[in-house]
Amino acid sequence: MRAFLLASLLLPLAALAADEQLIERGKYLAQAADCVACHTVEGGAEYAGGLPLESPFGTIYGTNITPDKTHGIGNYSAEDFYRAVTQGERADGSKLYPAMPYTSYHLLKREDSDALYAYLMSRPPIARPNPQTDLAFPFNLRFGLAFWNMLYKNRVQLQPADGKSEQWQRGQYLVEVLGHCGECHTPRNALGALQQDQRLQGGVLAGYLAPSLLADDLAARGWSSEDLTTFLKHGISAQGSVFNEMYPVLHHSSQYLPLDDHKAMATYLLGDQPPPAKRIAAQPLAQLSESAQQGRQDYLNVCAGCHGAAGEGVDHVAVAMNGNTIVRLDDPRNLLRVIDDGIKEQQFTGFERMQPMPGFHDKLSAEQMRNLLNYLRQTWGGLQDDLPAESVAALRGAAAH
Repeated sequence: MRAFLLASLLLPLAALAADEQLIERGKYLAQAADCVACHTVEGGAEYAGGLPLESPFGTIYGTNITPDKTHGIGNYSAEDFYRAVTQGERADGSKLYPAMPYTSYHLLKREDSDALYAYLMSRPPIARPNPQTDLAFPFNLRFGLAFWNMLYKNRVQLQPADGKSEQWQRGQYLVEVLGHCGECHTPRNALGALQQDQRLQGGVLAGYLAPSLLADDLAARGWSSEDLTTFLKHGISAQGSVFNEMYPVLHHSSQYLPLDDHKAMATYLLGDQPPPAKRIAAQPLAQLSESAQQGRQDYLNVCAGCHGAAGEGVDHVAVAMNGNTIVRLDDPRNLLRVIDDGIKEQQFTGFERMQPMPGFHDKLSAEQMRNLLNYLRQTWGGLQDDLPAESVAALRGAAAH
């Protein structure tokens, strides 16, 4: 009888511990999937929605995924949640727009979906209405998504893992499914679908390039497994620091993951036997083109005070140009946009900070911008050709719109 009573007392405690473990697992998965970045407006309650997501077709808003029964997912069952996340279908049967990356999440394990559900349902409900999606005709007609889904919904598939290490396989799930990296780093077609024949080869997002994540391309830009692991964990490495859309990924997601996850992601991206990282020696001024030589003075005028006359950077202030991955990109748009737009002050892990970088759009003429880009790319990027004036003007014009 005593044994029966003891068991009766212990069973609820065991169930409670199991629930707590499931919720803790769900919290980790929410961070790995970076859910808060799209479902939280700046300054608002976490997961309460409202963040505008700009697309070529109009504005889509991140939805409220707190347990609120009116505006959130409080009436969702675990099955409803799994169908929404993996199939892009709400509990009422209507279709979600693929700004919600169900095209990658369709490979999410059911037990991971259930853990995510448990975590989100443990959060406080927030009664915040969802803003109305603002898309142009005919993209505002949700029934059209049924046809889109027939063509594109499940096209993301994992490559065979035969002969790959356990670390590589873990990294594949983190990169391709939970982290859904391909949603930004893969180009899209005219209907907004991922072009799977160019998987992870880079895509343009809000005027910036999410660069190629293929192993050879990463190595050509100076990435080793160790440096990439550091970058994913801390947001800063010898190759530079995260900015633009990658900063929220670090801020809300990757910095909180265990180091083994970062190692796994780096292993998946660079391979079990990674290609050697390419090192580039700075080129002397005399070996640069005429345009690049003229850009040296513009660099001294607007850049050297923070990044150093020799591109050495200043610790905790500004990243180095010598070894920086952004100057090695064939496509100059990120370098141009950073110089034109600037970067807000950034907080990285620990006590690491980077001061704000002002934008120089109103201070550099088109010719000065071209010369400066040529100087940076030829001096520290290992690139030899001059950028044509018309391509620089076109990039600046596109950014203005």
